[in-house]
Amino acid sequence: MDGAEGGAGLPGPAERSHRSSVSSVGARAADVLVYLADDTVVPLAVESLPSLSAHELHRAVRDVLQLPDVALDAFALWLVSPLLVALVRGCIGRFPCHPAEVQLKPKHQPYKLGRQWPELLLRFTVAPDDDVAMDEPSLQFRRNVFFPKQRELQIHDEEVLRLLYEEAKGNVLAARYPCDVEDCEALGALVCRVQLGPYQPGQPAACALREKLDSFLPAHLCKRGHGLFAALRGRGAKAGTGEQGLLNAYRKVKETAGSHSECEASLSTHYRSYLLKCHELPFYGCAFFHGEVDKPAQGFLPRGRRKPVVVAISLEGVHVIDSREKHVLLGLRFQELSWDHTSPEEEESVLWLEFDGDNEGTPVNKLLKIYSKQAELMSSLIEYCIELNQAAEPIVPQESVSGAPSATSALPSPMKRPQLRRQSSVVCSRVQYLSTIDYVEEGEQIKRVKPKRTTSFFSRQLSASQGSYTMVQPAGSLEQG
Repeated sequence: MDGAEGGAGLPGPAERSHRSSVSSVGARAADVLVYLADDTVVPLAVESLPSLSAHELHRAVRDVLQLPDVALDAFALWLVSPLLVALVRGCIGRFPCHPAEVQLKPKHQPYKLGRQWPELLLRFTVAPDDDVAMDEPSLQFRRNVFFPKQRELQIHDEEVLRLLYEEAKGNVLAARYPCDVEDCEALGALVCRVQLGPYQPGQPAACALREKLDSFLPAHLCKRGHGLFAALRGRGAKAGTGEQGLLNAYRKVKETAGSHSECEASLSTHYRSYLLKCHELPFYGCAFFHGEVDKPAQGFLPRGRRKPVVVAISLEGVHVIDSREKHVLLGLRFQELSWDHTSPEEEESVLWLEFDGDNEGTPVNKLLKIYSKQAELMSSLIEYCIELNQAAEPIVPQESVSGAPSATSALPSPMKRPQLRRQSSVVCSRVQYLSTIDYVEEGEQIKRVKPKRTTSFFSRQLSASQGSYTMVQPAGSLEQG
């Protein structure tokens, strides 16, 4: 993430990669460093650190930053490993690695969890033992996964909005939030507005825009060249696709009345605009996990090959994202899936997702197998998100036209994201790139069908009255796989 202007002299990401958030521990007091989304540091002098809860430490951070009470729910403390962990053996050098990160519950004791960190890494990652022994996590103050987007819309405090904006910006620039080019440009234009001020042709901001292009767009859209600078100077040269789109979007950023004459006293409007744009992404505010899925057999290439994926879980559902291509492979609301997981004691740790689909036009149940040592964590988070949704929005059956209770009338309306439903949008599912199992349950056997239908053999799902997921009876002859 980008460093903040006020962070001069503070340790950056590279410097702190080998240091703990606890800089010194004495008999009674300790200096604790808590990192914000913009890489600035909040130093805290606390007593009785070993028994200090995450809630108490969270309150101390809020007091130092003078944040309003809504920050208690909007943010949480996270333990994040500076160690870049390859979560699938053999992928080092071929695929990008990822940090391990855990959101703490209010009752957790960060110091004790930090002491147990090597055990957690060994259990939920495939980090080499030597790296695990050297690793020390840092404490970060980040968005709470369980904070609803609807409540975020009600926030007016500028500092809270800024922290949320900085975190969202970092996720967009790192491509953790896959975005279409048009949306990257619109988001990048708002970052330009925040960092460079209103667009003014011929001003020094033009040079700054080109020199810091990777501060505004994800790396894969930063096509270096002279096009953008020339275009800003009005020379008519053709800029790169991402650059020219960013320039056009920057020109169109709307200003609030009087913003030019009031020394840009408030950036809240632009922070909010950025967050509203991110709200259109179905995986905004999610927790990230890492794993692999089977690749479909292609031509002479056999099955058994895998591709790395990121599993994004939020209050809205589950998204499986291709780690290399930066697009969604599968997106499901909780009403559209069943799930379970297998533990390492049974076999390889796996998260199973079951959902409706079709095979050559015939309805089938599809079963996706996600290999991950974090399968247990993902399964628990899915279950907890469903419980939170049911507690927050109790479903009251409504009567249909015929007088009978309607199963679908009580469902919350899905968010409308028309601008993200473009053909070939990166947020649309690409089930054809997944190797799934089409199956049927017959007695105690699970039989694959080609392509006939099944009932679910998982019990962990929303009830039929609460979701659109349906179980279809098998029809016709079956062929065992």
